[in-house]
Amino acid sequence: MAGTAGTPGTPRVLRAMNDRTALDLLLAHGPLSRTRIGKLTGLSKPTASQLLARLEAAGLVLATGTTEGRPGPNAQLYGVNPAAGYAAGLDVTPERVLAAVADLTGRTVGTYEVATPARKAAGAVVRQVTDALDGAVKAAGLTRDDVRRLVVATPGAFDPTTGRLRYASHLPGWHAPTLLDDLAAALPMPVEYENDVNLVAVAEQRLGAARGHEDFVLLWNEGGLGAALVLGGRLHRGWTGGAGEVGFLPVPGAPLVRQVRKANSGGFQELAGSQALPRLAREIGMNDVPSGPYTEAAATLLERAAAEDTVLHRLLLETYATRLATGLASLVSVLDPELVVLSGTALTAGGETLRVLVEAELADLAASRPKLVLGDVTAHPVLRGALESALAATRDEVFDTSR
Repeated sequence: MAGTAGTPGTPRVLRAMNDRTALDLLLAHGPLSRTRIGKLTGLSKPTASQLLARLEAAGLVLATGTTEGRPGPNAQLYGVNPAAGYAAGLDVTPERVLAAVADLTGRTVGTYEVATPARKAAGAVVRQVTDALDGAVKAAGLTRDDVRRLVVATPGAFDPTTGRLRYASHLPGWHAPTLLDDLAAALPMPVEYENDVNLVAVAEQRLGAARGHEDFVLLWNEGGLGAALVLGGRLHRGWTGGAGEVGFLPVPGAPLVRQVRKANSGGFQELAGSQALPRLAREIGMNDVPSGPYTEAAATLLERAAAEDTVLHRLLLETYATRLATGLASLVSVLDPELVVLSGTALTAGGETLRVLVEAELADLAASRPKLVLGDVTAHPVLRGALESALAATRDEVFDTSR
């Protein structure tokens, strides 16, 4: 019916489109003057003034100051109102739940971490999640009701047909059949669940090394080995959410792992996962192999190897690079991506030295030659991806002025 809010080409829809364009520009560039917004949007000065007045009245933008250091009168600057909406993210591992709240500009305003016991039931999971969220909300000076959306990052993926967590048997308490219903009942905001490595790819695509790339593979190696597949700008999750679970990939150089769900491991994980690095270091004759958690030991070994150019350190890096390239070659041969991003401390700790070695090995093992880069988002990349995902949906809701 003509004249409704959803009819393309109506003044209300066109105004809403201009509003969203201006808000996105303010997010991308920071505070802007009316004249600058007009130039970037192509709107006339009167129309830009009307737009800003409308957004200011709606509580979406604020006057933030004036220009300085230029000839002529100072111009009023406008920015997105950070308090117009809040979103939250949770990064769940077997050891802890890390929560954060961000305002509409993307600035983190509160964080909180809850340690998790080795064994826990579904009820304990709900308490851990709500305690972590409440701690972050309190740190931000907010309440639960201020948060419009929550994205929870977990290893593995929730099967869309059953609602059960798959590919993550090492996450106790998260496999109860009613868990998602229990969490929905306990939380007042919409909640989405996403694979942790997929969210690292979201962070790299929006903030890091994959900006401007529509097709890329992100290889993650930290507590576990995994990948995210981005095709045509969108995450490819697969039928059950298992796309990217490359740790289960059978590869040359590692014995076949059967019943991989029960083992929660596969050939590529055994060949190149973080737990393989201390073992490899001992096999080649290193005596100063660090003890402790595999992830920390792997990162320490790689940092040393990249910094100390000895025969054994070089051998460690070269052997590890071959192992990584062995699994990557299968992905590259099938997907033919333009970019491969290496992320997670058991990759980034090797720095450019390891990246160059992996790229050279991959060029020998795969017909196509994608560019290899190190991930740029190194501070809690899973949590940052969860926040970016939650913020995208929150902004779509808050910035919609057509209603």
